[in-house]
Amino acid sequence: MAQLLAPADLIAQVTSALDELADQLRGVPAADYAKPSSLPGWSTAQLIAHLASLAKAAVRQFERAGTEDLPPMYDGGAEGRIEAINMTALMRPESLQALALEALAQLRASLPQAEHKWEAGVGYRPGAQVADMMYASWREMLIHATDLDRAIRPPATWPAEFCAHLFRALVARVPQGTRLVLQPHGKARMVLGQGEKSWVLSGTDFDLAAWLAGREIPGSIRVTAAADGAADPQLLPWPSDRLMER
Repeated sequence: MAQLLAPADLIAQVTSALDELADQLRGVPAADYAKPSSLPGWSTAQLIAHLASLAKAAVRQFERAGTEDLPPMYDGGAEGRIEAINMTALMRPESLQALALEALAQLRASLPQAEHKWEAGVGYRPGAQVADMMYASWREMLIHATDLDRAIRPPATWPAEFCAHLFRALVARVPQGTRLVLQPHGKARMVLGQGEKSWVLSGTDFDLAAWLAGREIPGSIRVTAAADGAADPQLLPWPSDRLMER
């Protein structure tokens, strides 16, 4: 059975991720806002606007958790989310930075009270609880910190606990009929999916986690197929429409 983090430990991890991200944002030069980020199709300004939007949305989810009328994650759904990001990204760099830092600070301040509502329902995804929103916040802050600047926050800086979480959460990207055996160096292997098509992937835990997340890996992964001549395994798109494993 997967070893989940205790609520206080997860909150401590998210708090640390928010503090590190805030420090990183303060160091982004104004001239870089218009440049592409490491996330394909996203400028640095759009990525920072997304982080601000996500933080505000998460605060609302935590504050309204367990209420009769749960708010959606974003007003206007997916289209409203993208429209808001694009509009916010047009702000002057100094104003956008201030907005993002304030949103991260508000999210940080909301975390301690979230522990008392751990199993309360939220509108983040169907069937989601506060714990799921906390894990989602962790994913967003750490992965997008890497997207913001791989040189400063490469996947190698991801905590081991976070990599283990991504192995569980991103099983949703494994196609039906596919079995992936992950063998992190020096750690227990993990099997994702099931089926006749099988591969063994060996590497560091952060390289394997980055590959599952669709990010550039800093090192290398050895891929061994059960069948000779089989192509490397392919993953499904990011599961943005469903609740992921914790």
